Amino acid sequence: MGVIDQRLGFGKTRVICADKLVRICRVPGKLRRSVSTYEGNFCIVRPWEVESDQKGDIIYTYTRHQAELMHTKGYLKDLES
Repeated sequence: MGVIDQRLGFGKTRVICADKLVRICRVPGKLRRSVSTYEGNFCIVRPWEVESDQKGDIIYTYTRHQAELMHTKGYLKDLES
């Protein structure tokens, strides 16, 4: 899990992950049309096998309604500052 911090351009974003690491992430080409990234959205990040503490892929982004439901159920405690 992570929160999109900043869009960097060229399909890359900076994400603050639940393990307190900041990763540069991209959306894989197969998912590029179905996943939209905006600052402040919650997302699922899959770290790369190489450079796993610095880079990763964004697999899914949650809608505002989904994020509110996860917040009320307490799933986002690791990501709140």
